[in-house]
Amino acid sequence: MEIDIMRGLKRTHNCGSLSRNEVGLRVVVMGWVDSRRDHGGLVFVDLRDRSGIVQVVFSPEDPESFRRAQTLRGEFVLAVAGTVRRRPEGTENPKLGTGEVEIEAHETRILNRARTPMFYIEDGVDVDENLRLRYRYLDLRRPEMQRALELRHRAAKTVRDFLDARGFWEIETPFLARSTPEGARDYLVPSRLNPGKFYALPQSPQLFKQLLMVSGCERYFQIVRCFRDEDLRADRQPEFTQIDLEMSFVDSEDVFALVEEMVAAVYREVAGIELELPFPRITCADAIDRFGTDKPDLRYGMELRDVTDVAAGCGFKVFQAAAAAGGRVKGFGVPGCAGFSRKELDDLTGFAGQYGARGLAYLLYGEDGIRSPIAKFFTAAELETLVRRTEAAPGDLLLFVADRPPVVAAALSALRRHLAERLGLIDRSRNEFVWVHDFPLLEYDEDEKRFVAVHHPFTAPVEEDAALLTSQPARVRARAYDLVLNGVEIGGGSIRIHRRDVQERVFSAIGLEPGEAKEKFGFLLEAFEYGTPPHGGFAVGFDRLMMLAAGKQTIRDVMAFPKTQSGADLMTGAPDAVAPAQLRELGVSVIGKPKGSAGGR
Repeated sequence: MEIDIMRGLKRTHNCGSLSRNEVGLRVVVMGWVDSRRDHGGLVFVDLRDRSGIVQVVFSPEDPESFRRAQTLRGEFVLAVAGTVRRRPEGTENPKLGTGEVEIEAHETRILNRARTPMFYIEDGVDVDENLRLRYRYLDLRRPEMQRALELRHRAAKTVRDFLDARGFWEIETPFLARSTPEGARDYLVPSRLNPGKFYALPQSPQLFKQLLMVSGCERYFQIVRCFRDEDLRADRQPEFTQIDLEMSFVDSEDVFALVEEMVAAVYREVAGIELELPFPRITCADAIDRFGTDKPDLRYGMELRDVTDVAAGCGFKVFQAAAAAGGRVKGFGVPGCAGFSRKELDDLTGFAGQYGARGLAYLLYGEDGIRSPIAKFFTAAELETLVRRTEAAPGDLLLFVADRPPVVAAALSALRRHLAERLGLIDRSRNEFVWVHDFPLLEYDEDEKRFVAVHHPFTAPVEEDAALLTSQPARVRARAYDLVLNGVEIGGGSIRIHRRDVQERVFSAIGLEPGEAKEKFGFLLEAFEYGTPPHGGFAVGFDRLMMLAAGKQTIRDVMAFPKTQSGADLMTGAPDAVAPAQLRELGVSVIGKPKGSAGGR
């Protein structure tokens, strides 16, 4: 058996690098068989590596190579030595970067054979995603997946170079830490050396980066793995990557400016796009008022308009009741949809109901006036106000929801997004960034019957609101900010609390007793007594940013080895049961019988 099958051959060029500049050169290329075409007198093989594809020609004049070429199958691994030549006139392939040339094979070695893959190794493959994840090593050979991995690499390098040039140090923080309340459930790791005790994998390096500011590092960053045990979706994974940074002696404007320049540098490098700076800013309250969400998509119109004042005095009892109960009545105009059928309108009503709306009122604004079952409950002046308020034009559809403010916002935001998709109103070529700031510091949790932090409990309150922490905590604004791109939150941060007395007041506002605060965060409170500078920071969701930059619909398409929505790795079968001896060594017992490996293998 020949083990060193490459002996005597050394790769000289990548497949995709060859051009007419190499015509006449003897080259050695190595890669995978993308396709084979047997034309009787000649065999043509498209050989692929991560750089691209080159055509290799096998002729009977070289009997040994020709014989081997006739045995080749897709995904066989080859080494080919040959001469680069121009393709015959009329046979050039403009779709290939190497389309002007080909390699005349002189020596061929089959480095490894391959079974027939479960799906075609090509872009746009139409196959179930679970099959792609089960054979991820094959999926990653596809050119579009190779491009996604390269994009991540170039983006990460750009970020490192950008931050290094601005005085940031890349500092690693621990993966094995203590469990602290930060929003999602922690992943726990049992400690063999400390039976009955557990580490937690970090949801973010939040406390460590603040302690680095206490330590005088002043400018820190890392491209770091984070872990959250939460329900998954297209832009969530149990383990994900963020660009984490923190700075001393800054305010929010300093953070905004730095992050904008960094994101612009990434887009310039990986997408060749120049972003217009600075990004617009909008308060959280204004975003919810105008778009129904704190993650607004600015690529299309149909902004929400409040008509509660009109509703309060009209004859439509549903509107009247909502206004009288302290609710809101809001709506928006949908361009060119006054011709919607009753079924289409009923479907929209059902869609809004999924978000808690108990009904959906509509007005069809045609050339001959307004048609609607509820039109009779409004005066001509009131109807005119509704049309004017929603900026509707003849031919438009007006939609309204009357309910509690959170329901109105959720239903109309979802309707706005749904209709924009359906009507093709979204310009996919646009990148609309927006800063959302002045979030509430706290919100009331009905299940826990207490206030909880909207972002995390280390966010500083707005100075003029701090006095309300005890009397009116719901009114306190946070010095927090999110960066949103095309309706997707790609990052968030805040100016942090840097004084012990303020931190203790926030802990008290969220119901954390002094003893519990000392137990969980005593190290942080103590650090604040040793001269902590004002500081703030930001974390960019690297996977989400790459998803949007690459034009993908899910972060799984820009990650090398993602999990399914159930948190399973179909390729390796994780998570899986472990041997009883391992559990005994860790002092861990399992309640109930494990169901077997997640991959079902």
